[in-house]
Amino acid sequence: MFLLRNLCILKDIKELKKILGVFKMELSNRIKRLRTSPVRKLVTYSEAATKAGKKLYYLNIGQPDIETPKVFFEAIANYREPVLKYAHSAGLKELREGIQKYYERKDMNYLLDEILIVNGGSEALQFVLMSVCDEDDEILIAEPYYANYNSFFDTLKIKLNAVRTYAESGFHLPSLEEMEAKITKKTKAIMLSNPGNPTGVVYTKDEMERIAILAKKYNLYIISDEVYREFVYGDNKAISFGTYKDLEQNVIIIDSISKRYSACGARVGCVISKNKEFMKVIYKLCQSRLSVPTLEMVGATALYALPDDYLEKAKFEYGKRRNVIFQELSKMEGVTTREPEGAFYAVVKLPIKSAEEFVIWLLTDFDIDGESITLTPVEGFYSTPGVGLDEVRISYAIKEEDLIKAMKILREGLIKYRNR
Repeated sequence: MFLLRNLCILKDIKELKKILGVFKMELSNRIKRLRTSPVRKLVTYSEAATKAGKKLYYLNIGQPDIETPKVFFEAIANYREPVLKYAHSAGLKELREGIQKYYERKDMNYLLDEILIVNGGSEALQFVLMSVCDEDDEILIAEPYYANYNSFFDTLKIKLNAVRTYAESGFHLPSLEEMEAKITKKTKAIMLSNPGNPTGVVYTKDEMERIAILAKKYNLYIISDEVYREFVYGDNKAISFGTYKDLEQNVIIIDSISKRYSACGARVGCVISKNKEFMKVIYKLCQSRLSVPTLEMVGATALYALPDDYLEKAKFEYGKRRNVIFQELSKMEGVTTREPEGAFYAVVKLPIKSAEEFVIWLLTDFDIDGESITLTPVEGFYSTPGVGLDEVRISYAIKEEDLIKAMKILREGLIKYRNR
């Protein structure tokens, strides 16, 4: 009897646990799929290094150090409306007109309802992917790609069909046949960053044609992230898909003031497309979050009124920095790199097994006169497991003299790390 009573109690406890399990507070599966940004994954190590007294050169993040033009702050300071009201969900008309004129100078003509203002390029990408993809739909993309795309792919349950590109070829696209082999009935879009983050690649006309052929053949959207458009060096030219008249219904352009005008903290971007049906859906999403902050849009409007020589000066400055890192990297034994073509990044293959371990070691165990560097391991920029383990992304968005010091630290660090 005693045994039977205890068995009944045990059974009741199991049932109770089942019932309690039903009511247990849980986070969503959507958010559980979210990966940590590889750019920020090692922040605790850099914070500890700084706290310990090390001076760090930050080559891990695309934060420009060129001064934000004063007109941005002056426009906000001169804003004299008595009430700071909600702005229009589409964005300030004056800002959209400024963007419209900017694109006209680049031989791309858009109506105002073909331009919508969003909270930076990140919200633009989120809205675009929400609009064109259902769960388990697929995106064709070249890897390595900007790792923060993963946050949208993961939460929206979008699958990636990634085509590999390689450091040895400057991360240029593979053949048309190799790209086409990745397309399935579930593929909805081809997504690219041009100029590329993290690789600094600038796609050639031939590469653009491959994408265009596939988009037309399979009726795919082209999601073109063009936030680094101005920063192209040497004989390279960044071709915008906005210039392809026969692809007007396919092309969606993502743009932002963050890098172009060194205004990352303003969080002002835009979605541009001539596909009216698509833009109506994006507008609904813009309405759902009411509006972009009014004052930031006031400042952004002033930025788009700047003459083009501002952008030429910025490009010249980044070009000098690009020359520094390429010259210095080319001298380092075992390092594989190609001359960066655009943006202000380079992906570099190092003569080591684990870039992440090396970056942590630089922060915890190495310095030259109390100074070290922080880099971004590139493994998280790939969707293919086990790829990119020996690669780092270097951002050359810091001043030239600091880059020279940083490259010395990298060279000496590699030698000591390999000889441990």
